[in-house]
Amino acid sequence: MAARNICVVTGSRAEYGLLYWLLKEIQADLDLTLQLVATGMHLSPEFGLTWRQIEADGFSIARKVEMLLSSDTPAGISKAMGLGLIGFADAFSELNPDIVVVLGDRFEIFAAAQAAMNLRIPIAHIHGGELSEGAVDDAIRHALTKLSHLHFTAAEVYRQRVIQLGEQPQRVFNVGAPGLDNIARLPLLDRAGLEQAIDFKLAERNLLATFHPATLEAETAAEQFQQLLQALDAFPAVRVIFTYSNADAGGRVIAGLIEDYLARWPERVAAFVSLGSLRYLSAMRHVDAVVGNSSSGLLEAPAFKIPTVNIGDRQRGRLCAASVLHCPPQAEAIQAALEKVWSGELAETLANLHQPYGTGGASARIKDLLKRSDLGDLLKKRFYDIGE
Repeated sequence: MAARNICVVTGSRAEYGLLYWLLKEIQADLDLTLQLVATGMHLSPEFGLTWRQIEADGFSIARKVEMLLSSDTPAGISKAMGLGLIGFADAFSELNPDIVVVLGDRFEIFAAAQAAMNLRIPIAHIHGGELSEGAVDDAIRHALTKLSHLHFTAAEVYRQRVIQLGEQPQRVFNVGAPGLDNIARLPLLDRAGLEQAIDFKLAERNLLATFHPATLEAETAAEQFQQLLQALDAFPAVRVIFTYSNADAGGRVIAGLIEDYLARWPERVAAFVSLGSLRYLSAMRHVDAVVGNSSSGLLEAPAFKIPTVNIGDRQRGRLCAASVLHCPPQAEAIQAALEKVWSGELAETLANLHQPYGTGGASARIKDLLKRSDLGDLLKKRFYDIGE
């Protein structure tokens, strides 16, 4: 019997980090053939040409789909999606996969799923059922659920939400968060190794900061991010490791503000377009808290038993551990949350922290389900009404 062709699409550094161990699992299985398609930020010099890291990790990229434009306006993002749809149509037609695997909620992935739908290729979606009510990603994620045929959720409440969206329960699997596999399986750097890897000396107190545009909020990304920077000014002894924003509408404005802040504080600030999973998670291991509005502050940071200062509504609606401190995008509120991080009052909470996204092993579970699921009857979907 011919090996099953599993086509996995990746468009960003963060999503690739979550997919890494699933890719390894598929690659190692003799009954499966991995077809990896890189797109979006991976192919952009502005975002570090991270397709090179994919190949350095031992993966062969089957196709590259160029789609990013130099514009990050809402119209520019819409045009990029159109280019992506054309590119994925060609890539999938040539690769002829048995199933396409996508993760998350980004516009690049939405374009890939539309192409697969029109080519009558089954789609498996990871991280469905979640909410991020401050971003357009929320609508994309739910649309991807309706385009997909197999669903791998990170928690039982998300599995139930996917079923609530009309998906058949026997096709929806709660596997946990695949990103936790990185924490369990990557040999993370010690403090000295991290400092050498990023050429930056840590201090007594340190933060890891990532801030993305909240695309459905009234304030601009620049206004919100400046509030964060103003709060950080109140802690001149604290060192900050910034990672740049994704290729979302308004993301380039944030990049410019990071560069200006780095110029002001060259000794206490480091900034990276992409750290990669090893350096990023190693940094998380050695800082006092994660600050910003990245999902990693909700998914991965609790596994290290460190607090997260989650700013604004970009992640509103997601399951959160008790270590996540929510605050509005206002300097005073952010400063107060950071003071709480170093107050010591979270010590008991962190010591007894419950991780809502499982304890690892999701990648192996997903690979096994992709391998043994009957793909022949997936395309014709029947809407599931709750109470059937």
